[in-house]
Amino acid sequence: MSWLDPVVLEGRYARLEPLSHAHHDGLVEAVKDGKLWDLWYTAIPKPEMMTKEIDRRLGLQAAGTMLPFTVTQPDGTIAGMTAYTNVDKANKRVEIGSTWYRKAVQRSALNTECKLMLLRHAFEQLDCIAAEFRTHFFNQASRRGIERLGAKLDGVLRSHQVAPNGTLRDTCVYSITAAEWPTVKTHLTYQLEKSRT
Repeated sequence: MSWLDPVVLEGRYARLEPLSHAHHDGLVEAVKDGKLWDLWYTAIPKPEMMTKEIDRRLGLQAAGTMLPFTVTQPDGTIAGMTAYTNVDKANKRVEIGSTWYRKAVQRSALNTECKLMLLRHAFEQLDCIAAEFRTHFFNQASRRGIERLGAKLDGVLRSHQVAPNGTLRDTCVYSITAAEWPTVKTHLTYQLEKSRT
């Protein structure tokens, strides 16, 4: 049994299940909602590249550096993808990332609940010391969303990566530590309760 075994996480607004090729068609439909691949500062697959993206994520899982999930809504509709990535077993750290959602559910309770479930599993089951979030400097919506979770900005990795279009990506690195988790958990639970009213 490895440290990061596949797991199903289920809540009121979302279900996270291990990614598989059986999710292909639903993921293609989800990514078409909002033409998400057109956002220049993200790496979201075009519909015709979904098989390759699933293969890439499953390959990283086999290498022990990612645990990818498919995100579904309560009615079974696929909403997108997320993952534990940049897994550092020795130091008990994970990054929560490689996330995208269909436009219809962005900025909804679904995202808050997904993050709560992933953080709870990381801190309460995997005994992580920290969970990271990374995003492009220009992805303002993502940065605001990460900050709303209660994550703190650790810093900016300047000229961190070369994007597919040849531009250089400055990567904003955020984290939540184990000591901060109880407060963040209370905050996210409160946000979800507000969503129900």
